[in-house]
Amino acid sequence: MDFRSGRALLRDVNMKASDVLRFLLAIAGVAVFALLVLLRVTSHGPSPRPSTPPPRPPPAAHRSPLGCEAAGWDVPTEANRGSLATLAWSPFGRPETGWETYAPLIRREIGAACGPTTANFAAAYAAWQGRHQLPADGVFKPEDFHRMLAEMELRRPFVQQTAKGLCPEAPADTALATAAPGETYGGKAVQLREAALSAYRRMVAAAKAAGVTHRDELKLVSGYRGPAEEAARCADGGCNTVTRAHCSAHRTGLAMDLYLAPAPGQDPTSTEDGNRRAMTRTPAYRWLVDNADRFGFLPYPFEPWHWEWTGEPP
Repeated sequence: MDFRSGRALLRDVNMKASDVLRFLLAIAGVAVFALLVLLRVTSHGPSPRPSTPPPRPPPAAHRSPLGCEAAGWDVPTEANRGSLATLAWSPFGRPETGWETYAPLIRREIGAACGPTTANFAAAYAAWQGRHQLPADGVFKPEDFHRMLAEMELRRPFVQQTAKGLCPEAPADTALATAAPGETYGGKAVQLREAALSAYRRMVAAAKAAGVTHRDELKLVSGYRGPAEEAARCADGGCNTVTRAHCSAHRTGLAMDLYLAPAPGQDPTSTEDGNRRAMTRTPAYRWLVDNADRFGFLPYPFEPWHWEWTGEPP
């Protein structure tokens, strides 16, 4: 470009710069005015309302046990609560009313954290039903229990043997050890296999450390019963029932009957329904349900006091 066109361009740039400067000053003035108005309004406006505090939890007496709530399980929870004491059924071949006696074992079997009258139990029960291809409605049913019972029973090595038609041989006398009088109920003589007795002692020590035993609880009521003693018990023809068998687990030296606080006026091995139910309500029994397998012991579900050590083959 020539000199004349350069000077013209410079003049145009200077003119445009002055226009821009005036525009920016105008914008700044508007912004200052708006800021002043805003400060005036907020200085005379109402104070902000305090935030709403979070709701306080209900008193402990009105709360469900921690972790026992589960949304959507009201109907099965009510059904289980109703049948717990009223269900008419025969899980072991003789009529019973209610399933509370078996509830601690069922809770452990399904992996529920809470008892049978809670939504947590219904949800866990439904999950167990689903794993076993059963209608997963969370409602306890006798036919479900039969399936569950078969699984629990077949974990016992003794049952695995008798299911094949075999009756285990009794151990040699030299394999048996005698419990100390202070370990037995009433100071009676009770024998077990030596390793089973050692495991029993470890289990009882743990239960005492947990503070769940009271007075004579978990003392040995019975242990080894040889073939001759079994034959004498069956002489009246009353064996091979839910309570007595011609081939009993006690002949192995691995089975034991433990003292649990019975119902008032009941014998510690009475199979009367109220007595068994009272035993399963004790803290000692519930501790056994949750912990006995750590020491190698498995239960016979019909008799709360009967436990078998699985550390050796029968």
